[in-house]
Amino acid sequence: MNTLPSLPRRHDLDWLRIIAFALLIFYHIGMYYVPWGWHVKSPYVNTSPEAPMMLLNPWRLSLLFFISGVALRFAADKRRALPFTASRFSKLFIPLVFGMAVVVAPQSYLQLLRLHEIAPGFLAFWPRYLAAEHFSIIVPTWNHLWYVAYLIVYTLLAMALLPLLRMLAAKLDSAPVARWLSGGRLLLLPLIPFVIFRFTTDKWFPTTHALVDDWNAHANYFTIFVYGLLVAKSTVFWRLVAQQWRLCLLVAVSLGTVLTPVWLHWQEWMNDRPVLTAVAQAARVLYAWAVILTVLGAAQAYLNKPSPALRYLTQAIFPFYILHQTLIIVFGVWLSQFRLGAIGEFSALLVLTVLGCLVLWQYLIRPLPWLRPLFGVFTDKAKRPATKAAEMVVR
Repeated sequence: MNTLPSLPRRHDLDWLRIIAFALLIFYHIGMYYVPWGWHVKSPYVNTSPEAPMMLLNPWRLSLLFFISGVALRFAADKRRALPFTASRFSKLFIPLVFGMAVVVAPQSYLQLLRLHEIAPGFLAFWPRYLAAEHFSIIVPTWNHLWYVAYLIVYTLLAMALLPLLRMLAAKLDSAPVARWLSGGRLLLLPLIPFVIFRFTTDKWFPTTHALVDDWNAHANYFTIFVYGLLVAKSTVFWRLVAQQWRLCLLVAVSLGTVLTPVWLHWQEWMNDRPVLTAVAQAARVLYAWAVILTVLGAAQAYLNKPSPALRYLTQAIFPFYILHQTLIIVFGVWLSQFRLGAIGEFSALLVLTVLGCLVLWQYLIRPLPWLRPLFGVFTDKAKRPATKAAEMVVR
């Protein structure tokens, strides 16, 4: 069995996992209100949330896949490859199948109901959903759980390549690499593949979240996933992040300030201006990496400490992720009948979504050992010492 020396517990990685999933919850609430395509829409659709969502969009999922790669490295180094791969596959596949069959079904029901393709009555619709009956949308579907499906594939690929990746990781943690990435170059050199993707695969393959044809998403997310795996135990990388994250913060804030109005007026300002368009597209890639390095460094500096809230949320956050979008859609549709106004409805939807996640976790999922695995929780960490933080990034 390939093992490496035990490393200090990384509470910051636990917090980053929680933060990344929490941002997904806020982002999907925003999707209910912005005029972009989504499953259902609020009667108060408007452009006000677009700016903060545009600032989140370039990096929120990349951060999650990066942390997932870190998690895989920590976990895989503790067990033999085949048993670990089988275990990790089941721990992701079981909640994916259950989520598609049960949790996501109300999303499709309400979406098709609003499209006037079905009659009211979820219990009558559910067998049709499971039978993959033909509608204007594909059913059954994974909707927001596409991340889990992609993570299964990336995990299987990474485990097949793990001996090679360990060799590369050892070479990266060296004095020459430290010199190459110093002086702010950590902000630039790792960007090269992503800039290439921005001007190649991004133009050739639209995002689908359908797994089999989503080649631009795979290029970006699998690459950042491998980055996380390679640098998980790198003293060079984490030392450079600690040294350079404030510079990255300055770059991220500056680029975010400049790019936000550009994104908001893209058609008006960038039409027939290919050079400016290319500069803005490359700057978006730099902005995303600068934000990721900033949050990695800030978390390492300020969040690397235990707390009761951290212990609780580390176990609860993945069930929250599985539940949240269905709760957003169900509560959003229910609230729309009361005409609360945009601010009132948004506030109520946020509170109900968070409370719904908490109540279902605390009083339904957590107390029932047979139910926890269906939501990706396979151990009761309340009854045993917590393991290394990064191993719990994705159960």
